[in-house]
Amino acid sequence: MWQRIQTVFLIIAIVALVVALIQPIWQVNTGDTTITLTPFYLLHNEIYSYWPYSITAVLAVAGITLAIITVKSYNNRMLQIKLGALNSLILAGFMFSAVMFTSKLSDQYQGAVGMGWLILAGVAVISNWLAIRFIRRDERIVKDSDRLR
Repeated sequence: MWQRIQTVFLIIAIVALVVALIQPIWQVNTGDTTITLTPFYLLHNEIYSYWPYSITAVLAVAGITLAIITVKSYNNRMLQIKLGALNSLILAGFMFSAVMFTSKLSDQYQGAVGMGWLILAGVAVISNWLAIRFIRRDERIVKDSDRLR
């Protein structure tokens, strides 16, 4: 399990998503108040707003969970490919929701966008894509070796 390169890529995706959950997505200082958007909530005037901003965190946690399940199902490559494709859709939703909330808040307030989450989400998407690619390569190698028998 650990000697396969796709496991390394999936672990990189998991670490990138965990760090993206910790980083604030968007932040602005307006006079005496600070408005902060994280994947879990929007903090404005000491008031936490969880809905609909927590959708981003739910998608990130779902991506982490699917990546862990994909790593653990190492002896079923077809299931890994399907889980990886589903994880790609979830990660795309994670990025879309974060961009949507950020652009909505940027229209209301002039704030700085934290690019760390975007880079981390991109690393997670690319790592997931590379893991799927190497899983498919392993499946092709196994099918080719079965033909030789």
